[in-house]
Amino acid sequence: MVENDLIERAQQGDQLAYGELIRLHHRTVEKFAFQCGVRVQDIPDVTQEVFVKLYRFLHQFQKERFTTWLYKITLNATRDYYRKETKEVQKEAKLQGSSHESYIMKSAEEKVLVFEEDRELHEAIQHLDEKYRHPIILFYFHDMSYGQIAEVLNVPMSTVKIRLMRGKGHLKNALQISGGENHGR
Repeated sequence: MVENDLIERAQQGDQLAYGELIRLHHRTVEKFAFQCGVRVQDIPDVTQEVFVKLYRFLHQFQKERFTTWLYKITLNATRDYYRKETKEVQKEAKLQGSSHESYIMKSAEEKVLVFEEDRELHEAIQHLDEKYRHPIILFYFHDMSYGQIAEVLNVPMSTVKIRLMRGKGHLKNALQISGGENHGR
């Protein structure tokens, strides 16, 4: 397989092979980071962090599924981003003497999510608890199986099934509520 050959060559220090791995998976990392809630303007930084981590730990990669491993790295990078972002926002709010909510501004998502339905769905997914949000994103937007999701999230497959079912219910309720509000306008 071409990907396995690229991985082996990259593990041996072949920079061109590593560059090709980045080219092959760059869009997937960006898309998953965005779906996990990373603001559009911060996606390049998070994506770069993912590929830096990938480079640092590529020698540890075994013969498991590469994309699953890449999703794990991306998920960890987005979680690190959230932790760092939360701390920075709190520091900034304290310095400015303002509340957390007044500091947060609208992001460039409005430019990316052109259709109102896409925006509503994205916002509803972002408001889900992380334990429901990640399985939904991986299953519906990245076509992963229950087993692959369980591996990425490091939880049992039964937990993935339950979280998908509950997450869909929460999402359905959220969309019905927002849909009802929009119809009254």
